[in-house]
Amino acid sequence: MTVVTNVLIIVTLAAGLFFFLVGVLGLLRLPDVYSRMHATTKCDTLGAGLILFALVLYAGFSNASVKLLLMILFLWITNPTAAHIIARASYRNKVRACEGTYELDKTGEVQCND
Repeated sequence: MTVVTNVLIIVTLAAGLFFFLVGVLGLLRLPDVYSRMHATTKCDTLGAGLILFALVLYAGFSNASVKLLLMILFLWITNPTAAHIIARASYRNKVRACEGTYELDKTGEVQCND
């Protein structure tokens, strides 16, 4: 491996770990299920994608790298889908958003959640 490849691997690993850390902080600090879900799914998708991409770079062109790329594709499809299902279930079960959030009522009018 060249120095450039090693630096690129280290940078993508560090960026992936950074996004995982931001996702955990969002889970701990944000006020309601919708905000927490948004922070964790976005950061988890990007963090896992970057770490798996670093593994692709490390493996080079092989069967393992193709499998890792398929894993990235699978994560990019399933994580947003799971987040949508969680948000929809929360909304249908009338889980309240934090104060100051705007929501639609049954008539389609925007109401402030105070």
